[in-house]
Parts: sequence; C-alpha cells; structure tokens
Amino acid sequence: MTSKRHLSLLQPYEIRADQPDLHPLARFLFHLIALKRTNLCVSADVTSTAELLAFAEEVGDFICVLKTHADIISDFGERTIRGLRDVASRRKFIIFEDRKFGDIGSTVQKQYTSGPLNIIRWAPLTNAHVFPGPAVVRALKEAAQSTMIQLNQSVSTEISAGTRGSSFDTTASWDPEKMELVYDSDKEEKPDDFRRKGSIVSTTTITTQYETKDFPSSPGAEGRDELSRAQALLDMWQDQFERGLLILAEMSSAGNMMTGTYTQRCVEIAREHRDFVLGFVAQRCLNTLPGDNFIVFTPGVSLPPIRGDDSEGEASHPLVDGLGQQYNTPESVIFDKGCDVIIVGRAIINAPNRAKEAMRYRDAAWGAYERRLATEQ
Repeated sequence: MTSKRHLSLLQPYEIRADQPDLHPLARFLFHLIALKRTNLCVSADVTSTAELLAFAEEVGDFICVLKTHADIISDFGERTIRGLRDVASRRKFIIFEDRKFGDIGSTVQKQYTSGPLNIIRWAPLTNAHVFPGPAVVRALKEAAQSTMIQLNQSVSTEISAGTRGSSFDTTASWDPEKMELVYDSDKEEKPDDFRRKGSIVSTTTITTQYETKDFPSSPGAEGRDELSRAQALLDMWQDQFERGLLILAEMSSAGNMMTGTYTQRCVEIAREHRDFVLGFVAQRCLNTLPGDNFIVFTPGVSLPPIRGDDSEGEASHPLVDGLGQQYNTPESVIFDKGCDVIIVGRAIINAPNRAKEAMRYRDAAWGAYERRLATEQ
C-alpha cells in the first residue's frame, strides 16, 4: 500500500461517488464500477471497425471502460461511431479515446471537435499531456463546454418514402456474426434501397433536449443481488454524457520522463480544473490533499498465464515486452499502490477466449480492491 493513507483508499467507489464537487462523469463512472463490480478498462488496440465492434461485444459485460485508438482504425467512420455507441449502451461501459492531446490550445480544440475523428462527438472520456502547459486543459474544456451545448440538442430526422404509410428510420445495431449494422425490423429495408424505390419523400425533424441525470444519493450497489444491480444500471444509464479528461501524469514505459516535478504539476493543474478533469493515467494514487478524489487509471498490468503446471509460478512471467513496456499485477496496482482502474490490452486481445480472460482480469482487480477496503477497516 502507499505510505500515505488518503481517504480515497478507505472508501468504496459508491461512497466516493457521493463526495462534493465531483465531475458528473466521474460520479457516473464510480456508480457504474460499483454496480457492474468491475474496475477493468480494456484497450482495444485493433485496426478495423469489424474487429473493434466484435471485441467490444466479447468483453463489454466485464468492463467499465473501453479504451480506443481511433487513429489506427483503417476504416474509421460513421459505421464505427454508431456501432461502438450501440455496443456501449447495451453492454454498459464508457468509451475512452486514448488521443493523448499535446499541442497548443487552438490546435487541440480542432483535433477534439473536428476532422475525420471528431472525438468529442462519441467519446465521453479522453486524455492529454500537459507538457505544452495548462492551456491545453483549458482549451479542451472550453471546446467541450461549447460543443456539448450543441450535442445535447439531439436532432433526429424521420424520412418517409414510397406509398403512404411506408417509412423507415436509421436505428440500427451491430451484428457480430454478420459483421455489419442491422436494422431493427426485419421488414425494414436499408435506407439506400428504400430511397431508390420511393416516389414520395417527406421529412420530420424532432429536437430532444438530453439532460445529464443526477444522483441525489448512491444507487447502493453494496448488498444488491445481480438482478437489482442490473436494474439500477438501466435506471441510471444516460443518452448523453458530460465530457471529461484524464491527465497523463505517469507512464508505464521504461525511461519515461513523467516523474517528480512534472507529475506534481499535473496534479496541481487537475485541481485547478476539477470541473473537467476526472483524474489521471498514472502508476499510483495521486490523491494527497483532503479534497482530492481523482480516479487513477493504470496501464501496464498483466497476470501470469494459466498453466497446467503451476510449478514455475509468477517468476517465469515476463515483466517487460521488449519494447519498453513494464508490467505490474492487479494486486500491486490496486492493493499496494492505491490505483482505481486497471488498463489491459494485448493480454486479452490475444487470448484464445477473450471473454474468459477479461473475466480473469476483472476478478483479480476487483478482488484486490475488496482486499484494500478490508485492510483499511
């Protein structure tokens, strides 16, 4: 455990969710973690929309956050965005685009809100370096505030075509077997086919104001059975989320320069922007002042492989990958260092049974969290 006993190490996630001055997305995430009983974030380091959506379907039930790298998806586009948001809504996880912004303010605003990725539209959570200075956080926050006003005004258009009474909408979901978006009704024709046959076209535009749900008190994950936790998840789920930021304060790669004074400055900047910054990507708990309640996401986490013969144990498990990445176990990260969410990528992606491996990491991280609470009582 860390030498300094901060209050955040003693409290369950659902209690931390009820602390004052907490970002709405952080509050939601704490409740989500508690209700799903998972503090696992999986990194979807794949290169096509089909792979991304299939992977999200496989592991979605066992994670609280899916971390994406949109810039490595070769066919990233509208199909990717709609499919990913659909899976996230059904499987109940938050999307985290690992963009690592790090430029002058005007540039990061454009990278965040426009271009082919248009990250702010579909990813509630993203991250940034602060080596350009605190202005990078302020610029992203201003962009998020102005853009969310527009996004919260959801505009949908119903298009009718052909004979009177025939119509369709573009509601669709991802079919992992067909590897494509499929429309809700078997009788519906896809939009392109329908437009081709139609002779009469009319449109109706509906504007809906989405409001972020508030939680006057904790949904009370503790003591609930699985069915009631699932119902609580449905009750609290939102059509739209506030946008938030993680600051890259430390890294898991060998020889990185995010140490000491730099890390401390990251914490200071986060405290200055609590209305936008949820927490950090770091290797240890960075909460030190009484009012700190930041979430810490930690990459570089690995478990020893399951072996038929356990005689070799963890000593044979590699602690580096040959490309600078260094690994810690969930026990070390959550129990010893006081972090909140583990980030796991290749170990799950490359597993023969991804769902089973995600469950293994979920159980290891959650067990470490429960042991931490028990030890601190």
